[in-house]
Amino acid sequence: MNGRDPNSKTTVLVVGGGVSGLAAACRLVEQRDTLQLDLNVKLIEAADRLGGSIETTSRDGFLLEGGPDSFITQKPWALALVKRLGIEDRLIRTDPDLRRTFVVRKGRLLPVPEGFMMLAPTRWWPMITSPLFSLRGKLRMGLDLFIPRGPEQADESLASFVTRRLGREALDRMAQPMIGGIYTADPKNLSLRATMPRFLDLEKQYGSIIKGMRAGQKQTQKHAPRDAGARYSLFVSFDAGMEVLVDAIAERLGASVVTTGRAARRLSRNRDDKTWTITTTDGESITADAVVLTTPAGASSRILADLDADLAASLAAIKYASSATLSLAYRRDAVAHPLDGFGFVVPAVEKRPLIAGSFSSVKFAGRAPDGHVLIRAFIGGAMFPEQMALDDAEITEAVQRELAALLGITGEPLFTALRRYPDSMPQYPVGHLERVERMFVQIERLGAIRLAGNAYGGVGIPDCVHAGEQAADAVLDQLGLVADTRGGDAA
Repeated sequence: MNGRDPNSKTTVLVVGGGVSGLAAACRLVEQRDTLQLDLNVKLIEAADRLGGSIETTSRDGFLLEGGPDSFITQKPWALALVKRLGIEDRLIRTDPDLRRTFVVRKGRLLPVPEGFMMLAPTRWWPMITSPLFSLRGKLRMGLDLFIPRGPEQADESLASFVTRRLGREALDRMAQPMIGGIYTADPKNLSLRATMPRFLDLEKQYGSIIKGMRAGQKQTQKHAPRDAGARYSLFVSFDAGMEVLVDAIAERLGASVVTTGRAARRLSRNRDDKTWTITTTDGESITADAVVLTTPAGASSRILADLDADLAASLAAIKYASSATLSLAYRRDAVAHPLDGFGFVVPAVEKRPLIAGSFSSVKFAGRAPDGHVLIRAFIGGAMFPEQMALDDAEITEAVQRELAALLGITGEPLFTALRRYPDSMPQYPVGHLERVERMFVQIERLGAIRLAGNAYGGVGIPDCVHAGEQAADAVLDQLGLVADTRGGDAA
């Protein structure tokens, strides 16, 4: 990979082999083959493996996920990629009879009231009878129907919005653990526009979150097909774990495209003012006509430092939180709880050393042998950084103690598996989207370079796929190789 490709084809280099980088490279290869482009695609990844935080391992008949264990089907981009890769038949869905989540309150696991959608209720009786909220908290949530719209503004924090519309208890008992947990963020700093813009739009349109969600439900039911049920559940995974997706993309790309164990150090513009050279940490150099950077924001900042100091500073200012997952294997008879749901979330006000817990072997089939269960705990995040300072033994001991109390577990687990993800979750503060838009304008001015990844517009797998595909289409358009940029929307 030294210097210019010997065939002098147009070369596009993707830096980073996480989901966004893989999706970008796959999109480039798809366009190359479909449109018969004279295109050379290269991808370099600093680690010795692809997939980023996606890590699937097997042990003693258990299937363990270190990072993401599924993706959502509401956002179409990951599912569309799966179909194009020909691995749709390997998707598995969640059990429709067990689709409920618990919330910890005073050491007990209480079910989320039926009809409660992330922030607010859409059905009254389940909420009224739920012990999850106090009577005062329930009455305060109901005031959302009468409180006037707030002042029109471009963005607002999750904490400000939920407290204003639904009250403090709705924030502490539901919104913070549910939404803040997804982004491992402090709700006082979390941008609602960047994470859950629908709720700001509902207030603007209906003047009430509850009214807006109920209207949305009616529309969904009205237009739902009357024949067979949905083909997919909201969350889907693969029969052999999430690395099925990584392996399928890697196979599609081929060995000639991918190089692992090579990290980018600096990007510079060549004298012809049209091509770029990436210098790697091992002293190699790669010349390309276009570059897609999918590395974390801090790494992208260092790579771009010589090209645009202001852009590099903006990227360096994006903050990240660290987290960890701990998988624990048990015999089924060691766990007293019926495990009649997918897992639980832990409000920060409970002051426990867990963000959440997932009943992995209940959520998806094939994760544990018969007579056994697999549970996964989530630790750390922006609100509990001190937990990540603990050593592995201390984290494991604390989690085991908590799970024993919450789930009635007796005895030791058959084994545990801890995975740490330092600085893995970008934080989306209020105004995040506006700052990202400015950065994207800055990098577009440099030429055929684009940014993609979870630091900009979404942390989920579909969002990362979409970002990678959009970046790939954008550089091809910049190079004049394609006229139509679909951004990955077509299946």
